Amino acid sequence: MDNLEIISSHSAKLQVLHISGAINSYTFSEFETKIFEAIKMSDVVLDMSSVSHLSSSGLGVLMSANEEGEEIGHKVYIMQPSSAVKLAIDFTGFSDMFNFIHSIEEVNH
Repeated sequence: MDNLEIISSHSAKLQVLHISGAINSYTFSEFETKIFEAIKMSDVVLDMSSVSHLSSSGLGVLMSANEEGEEIGHKVYIMQPSSAVKLAIDFTGFSDMFNFIHSIEEVNH
């Protein structure tokens, strides 16, 4: 079983989730819980630079969280996606639906 680590930090208007490890069928529920808790409160930046694998389960969570955020007026930003994350998203053809950033400073608040 692969390990997943999610470290959260936040300010009044922004929550940052630093994610490392694999997001797969064993770990996606923890990822889902954290991202949906965060998106209810504010915009969310997902630091995915240390994600080693993103399965279809994890991709589904990203898509659902993005849609949930849009419905309540919050945005999900994917910061510095690893090559595994970028490949998984590009492969589906849904890369246009996500907000990719290089740094937190790009999020205007």
